[in-house]
Amino acid sequence: MEVIGTLLYTCCRPLTFSSSSSSDAASDAAAAAAAVDDNNDDIVNIPPLREKYGVFISFRGEDTRKTFTSHLHAALLRKKIETYIDYRLKKGDEIGPALLEAIEKSRLSVIIFSKKYASSTWCLNELVHILECKRKYGQMVVSIFYDISPSDVRKQKGSYADAFAQLENRFKDRMDKVIEWKAALEEATGLSGSDYSDKKR
Repeated sequence: MEVIGTLLYTCCRPLTFSSSSSSDAASDAAAAAAAVDDNNDDIVNIPPLREKYGVFISFRGEDTRKTFTSHLHAALLRKKIETYIDYRLKKGDEIGPALLEAIEKSRLSVIIFSKKYASSTWCLNELVHILECKRKYGQMVVSIFYDISPSDVRKQKGSYADAFAQLENRFKDRMDKVIEWKAALEEATGLSGSDYSDKKR
């Protein structure tokens, strides 16, 4: 069963990890981090882009903070890969300058799409900025679909449809933002990534 795809989008060499376990997210994350570490020779051949961090992780805290995200973060740190993860309680809709800088100064961004990702305007704004950095600086981006179908993300179905119904009502005077978020979701689902949607827990 497919559990995690390639963090090695960084070196244009896809990896697929398989596991008979249905709940060992820590092992899956460690395997992904090990794969990145094993390919450091490829990574250093990529021209530097003002990097401060190896990896920036974008995620919805209430969905994955204590499960997949925390395991992935720990595994990357064990491999001495400098990783940015925002643990602060966020209020409001706008991303702070420090977070924008962290995104811009990361070599690779990992976007962990989950059921409630689209219900956070903070996450959606992170996503937009990540994709802007991809276009502007050539930043590498990997999408991971955790307990959510890529189709639901791309077409805003299921929990994403519910989230956008609320967003359209909330931002009815700023529909350009809603259109921008939808376009970003569609773009992100076209990137190299991993489908975790069938994983049983």
